[in-house]
Amino acid sequence: MSKLGFIGLGVMGYPMAGHLQRAGHEVTVFNRTSAKAERWVGEYGGRQAPTSAAAADGAEFVFACVGNDDDVRAVATGETGAINGMAGGSVFVDHTTASAELARELAACFDDAGIGFVDAPVSGGEAGAQNGALTVMCGGYDTNFERVRPVIDTYARAAALMGPV
Repeated sequence: MSKLGFIGLGVMGYPMAGHLQRAGHEVTVFNRTSAKAERWVGEYGGRQAPTSAAAADGAEFVFACVGNDDDVRAVATGETGAINGMAGGSVFVDHTTASAELARELAACFDDAGIGFVDAPVSGGEAGAQNGALTVMCGGYDTNFERVRPVIDTYARAAALMGPV
């Protein structure tokens, strides 16, 4: 089992992170509305962090599922973003349906820091997230995808590497 960070506990992220915790992973969550993170910890266990960087500290994989490009940028590479807590060799996985331009920007930032990046938008809606039956369409290097795929399979019925970021 892996030490994981999960950022964004909305309609999709909340159950996705729950599947990870129930599968035996050690999950630390961050949500901008701390009450949601507190509720998640009460329901699933795990830990709550005060920032994205703190949720990422020591994690092998960090997942984000937030609202839009600006949100992703803030939690990934902002002042208290995950990149500031991640170690070289770890992998950041972005499940947000964001722009291709942002995905390429983040891939370059993480690559410069020696951290892997997988762009991984999901399909399947709230029911798919709750039932662990999402479809995940990934972009990135195959080495990063193959490392994180067994973890993604915890909440997905299908995950495929579609090509580069």
